[in-house]
Amino acid sequence: MLTAPIAQPLCHASTNLCLMHSHLLTDKGILQAEMQHMLSLSEQFFKLPADQKANFKFDLKKNIGWESGQQKRASAKVPELKESLQLKWHDMEGRWPTNDDVPDFESYSKNFMQKCQNISFQVLSCFAIGLGFEEDFFTRNHDVARPDAQQTFRLMHYFSVEGKEFPEDFPRAGAHCDFETITLLFAKGAGLEVCPGREAVSEHAIRPNEWTPCPAIPGAITVNIGDALMRWSDDRLKSNYHRVRMPRPSEYQGSRYSIAYFNQANKSAVIQGPEKHYPPVTAQEFVKESLAAIYLSQEGQQGDNAGIIKAAKHPENAVLNAVD
Repeated sequence: MLTAPIAQPLCHASTNLCLMHSHLLTDKGILQAEMQHMLSLSEQFFKLPADQKANFKFDLKKNIGWESGQQKRASAKVPELKESLQLKWHDMEGRWPTNDDVPDFESYSKNFMQKCQNISFQVLSCFAIGLGFEEDFFTRNHDVARPDAQQTFRLMHYFSVEGKEFPEDFPRAGAHCDFETITLLFAKGAGLEVCPGREAVSEHAIRPNEWTPCPAIPGAITVNIGDALMRWSDDRLKSNYHRVRMPRPSEYQGSRYSIAYFNQANKSAVIQGPEKHYPPVTAQEFVKESLAAIYLSQEGQQGDNAGIIKAAKHPENAVLNAVD
């Protein structure tokens, strides 16, 4: 278990190392075989027909459900070439894929989410100690037992790019910072890169030629600091830009799968650091503003799924049309 002795070294790394502000954890409560099985269940879901996945259409207000081609980063200016399924701890009635869709999906996902939450509490406790808060400060504000919990379990499928041509430097996922407190990332396939140098949560400049690979190490979990923690730390801990680049000619061109567990504070939690560099904001408002900046629109959510189904069947065409 992560304990107080590593709290200060962890905070030091997150404050002073400018290579990348992500941390790799191994043997911390989730076995490699469990990660692989969760990725396999995710792959099974995304291989379902688009109209079947549309039974779980995305609800922006709740940040729950399946979307395809609805995310656009300001850095890329075009929809991302992927689809995703957002799952949460509450408001999930009728929103889980059934055993007819993917056998054992709901029960295994819930168990995996609990393990992610346990690991997250260990990491957050270290950051609380390192920042001078009480050890349980962040765990109190990220309580999934409360109905206002906002943690999100996100499954992602980056579409195959085999036989496709894209403009130079076209990303699979555009450069962005996570807005949550911390993110646990489980990835299958190369492509994740990190850009250092962001000094304030209000700063949005990207250094275009300073991308560092973040390898997908089997059995390891990448822990990324988000904007909420950077703000809570008065900019001591760094939430830096990251992206998923296109595969190089010598690399696998097929589908890429990854899973993220986003630790978002309870809606009623107030985000403000001990030195009060920024005005207080509730986590509910913080998340609402962040989501509004990411998603293109809510088109296709109210009864008409034609847009997201079309995007899922021909996502590369939609993106290339946007580029043109």
